[in-house]
Amino acid sequence: MKISIFGTGYVGLTTGACLANLGHDVLCMDINEKKIKSLKTGEIPFFEPGLEDLVLKNIHKKRLDFTTSVLNAVNFGEVIFNCVGTPSNKDSSAYLGYVWEVAEKIGRNMRDYKVIVNKSTVPPGTSRRLQQVVKFSQVQEVDFDVVSNPEFLKEGTAIRSFINPDKIVLGVESDRALHVMRKVYSGRMRTYLPILETDWETAELIKYANNTFLATKISFINEMANICDKVGADVKMVSQAIGMDYRISPRFLNAGVGYGGSCFPKDVKALISTAKKHGYTPQLFEAVDSVNKKQPYVFLDQIRTTFADDLKDKTLCILGLSFKPGTSDVRESPSLKIVKQLICEGAKLNVYDPVAKDEFAKLILPGPSNLKYCNSVEESVQGSEAIILLTEWDEFRNLDFTNLRKIMKGNKFFDGRNVYDTEFVSEEGFEYHGIGRK
Repeated sequence: MKISIFGTGYVGLTTGACLANLGHDVLCMDINEKKIKSLKTGEIPFFEPGLEDLVLKNIHKKRLDFTTSVLNAVNFGEVIFNCVGTPSNKDSSAYLGYVWEVAEKIGRNMRDYKVIVNKSTVPPGTSRRLQQVVKFSQVQEVDFDVVSNPEFLKEGTAIRSFINPDKIVLGVESDRALHVMRKVYSGRMRTYLPILETDWETAELIKYANNTFLATKISFINEMANICDKVGADVKMVSQAIGMDYRISPRFLNAGVGYGGSCFPKDVKALISTAKKHGYTPQLFEAVDSVNKKQPYVFLDQIRTTFADDLKDKTLCILGLSFKPGTSDVRESPSLKIVKQLICEGAKLNVYDPVAKDEFAKLILPGPSNLKYCNSVEESVQGSEAIILLTEWDEFRNLDFTNLRKIMKGNKFFDGRNVYDTEFVSEEGFEYHGIGRK
């Protein structure tokens, strides 16, 4: 099939490359000329394991191309995926301006039947309104269908989650559109793969429900960790025990400095906003958001207390800037909040992340004099009084504490992701500080 993708951000580019790899002819459209020029050479603007190779492979096979022409993109695709961003408004609701802009452009330029697929995360009611926007924008009346097909890509393992999804959600209102979408995903069909066929509003809400539930598990275990700190219990054992219950499962029960990224914070807030617009206050979800906002500062309090509330001129090593391993995404990263606060309190920071340095630097410009970007763990640890681990990259899971201790000034280790065993780190001569750990 011929498929057009509007938007070459994380969702659009990954979806486009993966669909091309299934054998479809894919044309990705973006208004950013510099970005499109780079993509044509296989250079991608963010880090996602395996994606650059997949893009280059399908460009070479002539199944994947890029354009800045709206007209070409609309005319090319039998199916058009809308993958533009839906950032938060000031009131935390989802900004849908880009979604409507794409809908209008499709309406003005379409000349034959199209299936318009909304891949972006949007509140219930968006597909219904999108249908009207396209209809009223048409220069000539042409049949079309709208499909809600929310994405469930996991940053760091996006290609794998596309190839082996736990579900495909299709919000449709016609058999014709459903038939087309089954053809789009025919390369991923398995007898064991649930294809959920539902209405627009339910499909749109499923994405918010999915992310908010996972965020709830994270905030829950972080609250348990904070209680563990107060009563002298170990959250690792608490997590392990409740995770053995088949009704709960151990996934997303790792206490730490909180969740981040482009999805969880935004989607939880958007769901709260949507509910309130319909006259309902979701107190549980407000609490999930509140707990997550305070969690980095709970960890900061632990660091302050250890240094007797005086961080000025203390040299500290920060390991990890991205919100999770396997990605360069630093949006809403707990590291960003912690680093900014430590800088404000006068600490001297040596920071290191395998891939996220450039993205992090863009959000903290101009670079303060007490912030140094390093190129290795050893460089960042040199002369530091403490190591603060904030992202659980594989590189940070096997630290050589014996050698690191020799080049450090101090011996404090703050484990913001509870990666290490308390006794192991202590045996290496370090003073261990985890979250909710004995």
